[in-house]
Amino acid sequence: MKKNLLIAAFCAMLIPTAIFAQQPRIPQAAEPEYKFTVVKEIPITSVKNQNSSGTCWCFSAISFLESEVIRIKGIKDAAQYPDLSEMFVVGQSYKDRAEKYIRLDGNLTFGAGSEADDVLDVIRDYGIVPQSAMPGKQALPIHGEIDAVTLAYVQAINKKPNRTLSENWKSGFDAIVDNFLGVPPTSFEVNGKTYTPASYRDELGIVPDDYVTITSFTHHPFYTQFAIEVCDNWRWDTAYNVPMDEMMQILKEAIEKGYTAAWGADVSERGFSRTGVARLVETVAAIPQTDQQRLTGNGPAAGPRPSAAIPKEIVATQEYRQKGFDEQTTTDDHGMHIFGIAKDQEGTLYYMVKNSWGESGNYKGIYYASENYVAGKTIDIVVHKDALSKDMKKKLGIK
Repeated sequence: MKKNLLIAAFCAMLIPTAIFAQQPRIPQAAEPEYKFTVVKEIPITSVKNQNSSGTCWCFSAISFLESEVIRIKGIKDAAQYPDLSEMFVVGQSYKDRAEKYIRLDGNLTFGAGSEADDVLDVIRDYGIVPQSAMPGKQALPIHGEIDAVTLAYVQAINKKPNRTLSENWKSGFDAIVDNFLGVPPTSFEVNGKTYTPASYRDELGIVPDDYVTITSFTHHPFYTQFAIEVCDNWRWDTAYNVPMDEMMQILKEAIEKGYTAAWGADVSERGFSRTGVARLVETVAAIPQTDQQRLTGNGPAAGPRPSAAIPKEIVATQEYRQKGFDEQTTTDDHGMHIFGIAKDQEGTLYYMVKNSWGESGNYKGIYYASENYVAGKTIDIVVHKDALSKDMKKKLGIK
């Protein structure tokens, strides 16, 4: 990870209240005025707000799966769109991670961050529930306490104060999570029918094993699988490794076929704006700054000021991607949901992205990420396996 503070700032939605709480004292030039034309847009559910929690991975993957249910079920009426519980998944994930942390003698990152495959793992193992069955205990998540308390708990248990582990440590941990997030229901009603989490998953048509994770890095052979080396991949889920151009082809063809994608990416870039546009713009080498200088805008500038003209982009290459990953300037910052394609007034292609920071920015919670940005700063994407071409399935050994 590039910096824990950066990850917290982006993924835990601390941007408006922390980093940007004080306006820069150096006047900034106007940002470009973009005019986007939609090329292809796939139905999505409403924009949610992860607020002060590091649960972007869950909000984005749940949004992705909600669109999958819409597609699988052929739902046309937005009033019938599914609304699935993020906190059900988050709670089960915390519990699974605690057990693995203890089994590994604490040699595992324990925190709020995770990735889209974690959501699929939880749904495969435990099922899923609607938001109405487990809405969580807070209107907007604030997870500072649960993150601090659960970390302290597993650290204490890992010291084995009784010399051996008791039978009670796991139930004690589970009780903490349930107290903060809510007790997961064993059964519930939807439209007059009773479901369990597993039967509701099956009713929705979600088959977790039907989804594949795609990435593109050269430190592993192409057309093989490997566990991406980021701390959030604590389950060590594997991704299919393909050349960058083929990764982008998979994404574009998926959208064109009516599929969406869960997107893990680096957003701690100057080109990822607060207004709702992400472009792969040139960055200046970092100049050491104090926190005060960084937060207030005093001191050395981090790069040229934005221009009213649309900035030129770096052309993403396989070498650019690998260099960023190796140097840790491309890091696993944030999970989002790609659901469409658009073009700006200059004809540049963008992917339409649903974020989980509420209706912020110029586009009410939607981002437009340029093709270069997605190619250069993607950690991974998750798509339904049927979004892949027959040729790609054959290359990857997917049936």
